[in-house]
Amino acid sequence: MAGNASLRIGRLRALIEHPRTGNSERAAAQRMLDRILSNIHTQDGSGGRRFGARHDRVGRHAGLSRIADMVREDIALARVVVSTETLPGRPALIDPIRDAPPGITYAVETPHDAGIVITIDGVPRDWGWVSEGGIETPSAELRVLADELAELMNGYNRHGTDGEKRFFGRVRVHGQTLVW
Repeated sequence: MAGNASLRIGRLRALIEHPRTGNSERAAAQRMLDRILSNIHTQDGSGGRRFGARHDRVGRHAGLSRIADMVREDIALARVVVSTETLPGRPALIDPIRDAPPGITYAVETPHDAGIVITIDGVPRDWGWVSEGGIETPSAELRVLADELAELMNGYNRHGTDGEKRFFGRVRVHGQTLVW
């Protein structure tokens, strides 16, 4: 896993430092880099409040629509980050968002005052669903994708014993909530 993170960090830094990288792409790459570098949530010194890795990127008083925009940009960047070939003798690098089937689309919405919903659409039936005893359930790959999206989204959140969450996030597919 350490090799995976170091390769990602190198790629993101190269993208950030490249003179032809656009401002919004550079900002999204910087947010992804910050998420990797501060994967462990930080503690606020005034109690039990914990902040996600990207919480400070949008500011304390940013509205949900701004946070949803940032999540959309992060997903878009994750889809286009080009991977390099795996070195011989090393495990393959896996990124659930990048490696998802190309027909999958994502909608990031704020349907409520305190909620962000990521909806996954266009999931191929043979990739995203398995039949268990005649009942179709989400596949392991689809669950990993949903977990990665939730982690990305919750990087903008806060929680703890002395404070409320900034928002409630959900990841949905075909009307079913996979991550709450």
